[in-house]
Amino acid sequence: MSPKHVEAMYDVVIVGAGAAGLSAALGMVHSPEFAERRALGEEPSVLVISKLQPLRSHTGSAEGGIAASLGNVEHDDWHWHYYDTVKGGDWLVDQDAARLLAQEAPAAVINLERMGVAFSRTEDGHIAQRRFGGHTADFGQQPVKRAAYAADRIGHQILHALWQQCVAAGIAFAEEWYVTDLVLDEARTKVEGVVAFDTHTGAVHAVHARNVMLATGGAGRLFHTTSNSWDLTGDGMALALNAGLQLEDVEFMQFHPTGLAHTGILLSEAARAEGGVLRNAEGEAFMQRYAPGHADLAARDVVSRAIRSETDAGRGVADPKDPAGRRDCVWLDMRGIDADHMNEVLPEVVATIRKYANLDPAVDLIPVKPTAHYTMGGIPVTVDGEVYRWADGRRATVEGLFAAGECSCVSVHGANRLGGNSLLDACLFGTRAGRSMAARLEGAAAAPDAGDETVQDRVDDAAAARRTQVADLLAAAKVGADADADDEDTADGNPYQLMAELGAVMESALAVHCSEDTIAAAREDIAERIAPQAASLHPHSDTPAFNQELTAIWEVRHLIDLGSAMLEASDARHESRGSLYRMDFPARDDGRFLAHSMTDAEGGIGWQPVHIEDMPPQARSY
Repeated sequence: MSPKHVEAMYDVVIVGAGAAGLSAALGMVHSPEFAERRALGEEPSVLVISKLQPLRSHTGSAEGGIAASLGNVEHDDWHWHYYDTVKGGDWLVDQDAARLLAQEAPAAVINLERMGVAFSRTEDGHIAQRRFGGHTADFGQQPVKRAAYAADRIGHQILHALWQQCVAAGIAFAEEWYVTDLVLDEARTKVEGVVAFDTHTGAVHAVHARNVMLATGGAGRLFHTTSNSWDLTGDGMALALNAGLQLEDVEFMQFHPTGLAHTGILLSEAARAEGGVLRNAEGEAFMQRYAPGHADLAARDVVSRAIRSETDAGRGVADPKDPAGRRDCVWLDMRGIDADHMNEVLPEVVATIRKYANLDPAVDLIPVKPTAHYTMGGIPVTVDGEVYRWADGRRATVEGLFAAGECSCVSVHGANRLGGNSLLDACLFGTRAGRSMAARLEGAAAAPDAGDETVQDRVDDAAAARRTQVADLLAAAKVGADADADDEDTADGNPYQLMAELGAVMESALAVHCSEDTIAAAREDIAERIAPQAASLHPHSDTPAFNQELTAIWEVRHLIDLGSAMLEASDARHESRGSLYRMDFPARDDGRFLAHSMTDAEGGIGWQPVHIEDMPPQARSY
């Protein structure tokens, strides 16, 4: 549904329409507080703003499964899931949050089933489950089947089910709007709204709101090789930075071990769960050397580093389609999986390999390499989705501001996320954030009109400034067109090309491993070349409607802000932990760095203690 008005004060504005945003909307409208307001004839005003049409959200690309200790195939226990999550995150996990994640996971998955998610089934009709990397029984003793799945289309199923429920609930959507500003009060203690650009019309809207939730997804486009879709440009995290807030643990970017050669397209962990094996150029199934007992289903950071070690040692293979012949891949061998079974449970993996590599996984070896996949850090939030600032040794929540999903950091993933925990995080904590926002509706007055004197003008001021910027960018496009007509040698900047160059810089600096030298080189390149070019970008068309270059310019600037923060945080952490491997600091240092980094837009970094409850840090055995 489209919004009936766009200048009013909303009770709730949700930015993002993937699993986290849609779960929050449903958690709110199904709450007792929402029903009470509705019964009084005071329908709460709710708007979901989506950069894309919601069914194109990146949630739909998740393939392998959602983790929950249902025990439908093998005996399982939420305590084991809790342990695996903490250990997999290399003890940078807040254990109160991880306990909540594991404890409530079965109910969250069953709720998804009731909302219409068509899970694959066991012969007796229960939700089917498969093995996934890092998930074990008996506190690490042996792998366990914990990932509930729908063939290899679980994200597609979840996204469509949530979307249909939102449509049934009558939730209003502003589709293909790009949020350019998050507006807080002067003291940064309360949210006042957002500014949004309607890509259909070119209009800039001041959207006042009592409550705002950011659910904008991750930032894989910071890297050249990534499994993320083009739209995952870290917008929500950059909005928080630019509003004067912090990002937590932003240095931890997960690389998924099995990106298809040099495309970066993800081949789900489910391929290895069903029997796929990683092999080097000598044909050796090398993961048993790196992670005895867990082998190919060790945690993702372990497998990614093992692949990099093999290629660095000269045992890599070349992608047959790579003209440079770089030997920076290994083989994924799926030939041991029965072909009929493969087509039944891995249809997307098979189709991807056939379409983009022109190979048949039933008979061919598949070249793979690590691909940027998931942002463990993000906007710091409580377990109820409340955004906070860390200062003077305490958390100071920002009234009315919430976040959930990949753009947030409730710290259930720590330094490395386990497969299957991302969808769970988005759905579970998205729902909790929705309920938290609903609780704030209780006793609230009906939403006033935008002309009401109680509505503050900071959102209007931010929108006016953004309109001026849009006008200036479009005027520059006209000037550039005139100059091009006079001088064929004039070459204007291209935001997409600049984004690719930034991705190459970040990949050289931080992909799988890094050092002080690689970080310093990237910081210098961004400061001296990338950022100045981004500042001078302008579109090539002076038409405001459907002008994709306008949003691309904002996206690349957001990526630069976020990449700079990631480099600062990576430089400050003088240890190796989880997905961050410092070649100059190869050991984990719990004495100095068992803490969350809290990074602001100026590069200032504070350290917040990790919540340790009942599992003191141990050495990771895989």
